[in-house]
Amino acid sequence: MYDLTGFQRDLLYVIAGLDEPHGLAIKEELEDYYEKEIHHGRLYPNLDTLVEKGLVEKGQRDRRTNYYTLTRRGRREIDARTDWESQYVDH
Repeated sequence: MYDLTGFQRDLLYVIAGLDEPHGLAIKEELEDYYEKEIHHGRLYPNLDTLVEKGLVEKGQRDRRTNYYTLTRRGRREIDARTDWESQYVDH
């Protein structure tokens, strides 16, 4: 997880929190969080990077719609990050 950008980490967290979200649902969640528009040219290349790294799996719902889920490795990375953060941030 250390080699991901903050945006890529946020993508992972959103995917973890939703049930097989499609790109537009992820985009909307991040736009709410960042309070600004997320362009497709930023969203989809970063999703592809997470797929290439084996953290996220991309499936096809229909011809035009893909959905995203965490892999086991993606879940482990989030858990490890949470453990690491908890050393420094008091909950």
